[in-house]
Amino acid sequence: MKFVSGTVRKLVLVAGVVAMTACTQMDRFHGFVPPQDELDTIQIGVTTKDQIITDMGRPVADRALQNNTIYYAESHFRLFGPFAPRLVDRQVLAIDFDANDRVRNISRYTMEDGRVIVLDRRVTEDGIADVSFLSQVFGSFGRLDAGTFLDEN
Repeated sequence: MKFVSGTVRKLVLVAGVVAMTACTQMDRFHGFVPPQDELDTIQIGVTTKDQIITDMGRPVADRALQNNTIYYAESHFRLFGPFAPRLVDRQVLAIDFDANDRVRNISRYTMEDGRVIVLDRRVTEDGIADVSFLSQVFGSFGRLDAGTFLDEN
């Protein structure tokens, strides 16, 4: 009886430790925003885009073709047990360049600003313009070759 009692105690202890560690708060950090001391070295109108990328690393998004701006982003998520991760903090650093690729402006946005910045638009075009499924199926009947199905050479 003593053996069963000791084993049960150990199992209860292990289950308690597992339950406590499963509900431990965990913080996750994603992305990178250069620290303020590095940003202080940037000179408006003097520092170039290439210098920024060399000194601070590749940005998370480069929209140079659209508005000549690069973005650095950093997010802090808090996970607690089985619940979905909760966004605690997000910072976005936008560095604008003029036509000569020299720094024009530096902007920092946080969650409190409430401004939505699309860093990467991930939309895949299907290449099908207003054609229904049945139209595609019926349209392919004329292009079938019997030799393909009969494996004739």
